[in-house]
Formats: sequence, C-alpha cells, structure tokens
Amino acid sequence: MLLAALREEVLHANREIARRGLAPHTFGNASGIDRSGPEPLIVIKPSGVDYGALTPRDLVITNLNGKIVEGSLRPSSDLDTHTLLYREFPQIGGVVHTHSEFATSWAQAGRPIPCLGTTHADYFHGPVPVTEPLTPSQVEDAYVRNTGAVIVARFRRENLDPVAVPGVLVAGHAPFAWGKSALDAVEHADVLEYIARLAFRTVLLASGDRELPAHVAEHHYLRKHGPRATYGQR
Repeated sequence: MLLAALREEVLHANREIARRGLAPHTFGNASGIDRSGPEPLIVIKPSGVDYGALTPRDLVITNLNGKIVEGSLRPSSDLDTHTLLYREFPQIGGVVHTHSEFATSWAQAGRPIPCLGTTHADYFHGPVPVTEPLTPSQVEDAYVRNTGAVIVARFRRENLDPVAVPGVLVAGHAPFAWGKSALDAVEHADVLEYIARLAFRTVLLASGDRELPAHVAEHHYLRKHGPRATYGQR
C-alpha cells in the first residue's frame, strides 16, 4: 500500500473535519501531498464516503494531474481544485475544503472577513479573501478546476502569500484552507470558522466593521510567525 503514513494522516484529517463540526454529512474533504518522490503524489478522500466509515485503503492516490495511481474508489469531486492548489502553491502540504457554517455564510455573501481582532491577526496576515464568482463559461468548461483558478487569481492579483493567508472563501460556495500538512490545514480551517463566527457577531454588535488597527494586527501576526516570534516554546 503506497504512502501508508500519509494515508493515516489524511484519514485522521478527514475524521477531524467531522469531529470538529466543519462539514455536515459527507460534505468537505482533506488531502495531503508527498513531494519527496520522483513524482509528487496526493492522498485524498474518496467521493461521498461517510467519514466514520473511511479506512486507509479507501483513500485515493493521484498524481498532480489527477490521474489515479492507486485506489478503487472515485476520488473527491473537488480533486481538480486540490491538484491546482498544490501546483500553484508549492509551499503547502495539505488542503481542506469544508462547509463550516459561519465561513460559508461569509462566502455566500461574497464578503471577505475583515481583521477585527487579535484572534484573527494571530493566524491570518490580513483579511480572509473572497474570490470572484465563477463566470458561466468557467462553470460549464471545468467548474472544479476553475474553482481553484479563481482562488489562485485572487492571491496573484493581491500579491498574497498562501503561507501567511492560509485560507480563502470561494464566492457563493464555501471555504478552502491549507497548511504544511493535512492536519495543519484542518487546524487552519477550524480557526477560519472560529474567526468567521467572531466577525459575524462583531459586525452585528458594532453595527459595521471596526477593523483592528494595523499596528496591533501586525504585532500579533509577527509575534507568532515573524523571524523574532515570541509565542510558544523554542
């Protein structure tokens, strides 16, 4: 069985999606990539399989073009989005797609999540961006691949670093998040949902956006992720 250790990690990541309430039913998926071999290989959840029923052997292995290398089940219907993100963001090692309630609400509203507090600033270096809606031709031509394309287009247009901004809202759809591993991606998806919930309530209570002062946001992000980070243990 190829990539046994990565299979176990991706299996755990998919189960965490369900355990943390980030996607109801069989919505959502997680994947991880192994870039160490002669050809990068992706391990991803099979389409429509209940999280609780998944086993390591159920997971599907593909190459970066989506060709199945090992597995008897159909891979996630979002595979082409995952593969495009791995090709365009070579810094990342895991991708997670959820339909978490509050982050999806911001996505459906077509609104980026502003940085309103230090909890947000600790994890995202700036607002959580939202993509442009897909055009009719993008949907008809290659909907899943173009979902990835509008994500990448947003990051290119705003010169965003996918390491510093580890997630995005796909307009009218739902969030994607990523990280250095599949489990790291789940952590970012979970944080994204939490700050989406905080932002929703903050906007209601404050009767509008009250963004955190830039110098405070910058301080909080750098103390955790900067070259002289002081958060956590060495």
